[in-house]
Amino acid sequence: QLVESGGGLVQAGGSLRLSCVASRSIFYINAMDWYRQAPGKQRELVAAITSGGQTNYTDSVKGRFTISRDNAKNTVYLQMNSLKPEDTAVYFCAADFGPNVGPVYWGQGTQVTVSS
Repeated sequence: QLVESGGGLVQAGGSLRLSCVASRSIFYINAMDWYRQAPGKQRELVAAITSGGQTNYTDSVKGRFTISRDNAKNTVYLQMNSLKPEDTAVYFCAADFGPNVGPVYWGQGTQVTVSS
């Protein structure tokens, strides 16, 4: 089970930190991902962090968002700075079991709304 928190309403230029707490150890999971889905749009991968700590970001958030993980707390974070109205979406975390399997477990999502 994955539970996200930290969403909310923020003005453009502001910051939020999302958290995703897993009910089991994430130590051996291939990667933990953050996705987002805006109204009328497909769900997109925003950021990912592997078990070894390697990170990847979609181009639109590079330099503004930072993904991190705390294996001891079974928690993944997404620090979001310099938020823009186009970042408005429901954000989901997912447990990714690699390129042949992909995301298997999903959280329920947390709403992020950025006002202009």
